[in-house]
Amino acid sequence: QVQLVESGGGLVQAGGSLRLSCAASGGIFGVANVGWYRQAPGKQRELVATVSSSGRITYSDSVKGRFTISRDNANKMLYLQMNSLKPEDTAVYHCNVAAIPWGNYWGQGTQVTVSS
Repeated sequence: QVQLVESGGGLVQAGGSLRLSCAASGGIFGVANVGWYRQAPGKQRELVATVSSSGRITYSDSVKGRFTISRDNANKMLYLQMNSLKPEDTAVYHCNVAAIPWGNYWGQGTQVTVSS
């Protein structure tokens, strides 16, 4: 079974930076599509950024140019470098691992709060 543990969240002022990490267990990480999603209070969970198993990267328009997603398959790690943070980035950020036929796995989330 896959387990995901996020870390690196915290409280920062607008314009600041944070680096989120996701540590994965299990053997499917290298063949999985992985990504970061976020959920703010009262809102649906939304895509932030993804990396496919072949390395293709996608970003939400709202974070493009500010966030950078990366993966380290050897160490089963996923990262999200967040720069120029805005108050609207405030949310719980979740790591996701998805692969056929195993399915979707989610971490417990890490809180990011950006003050103005």
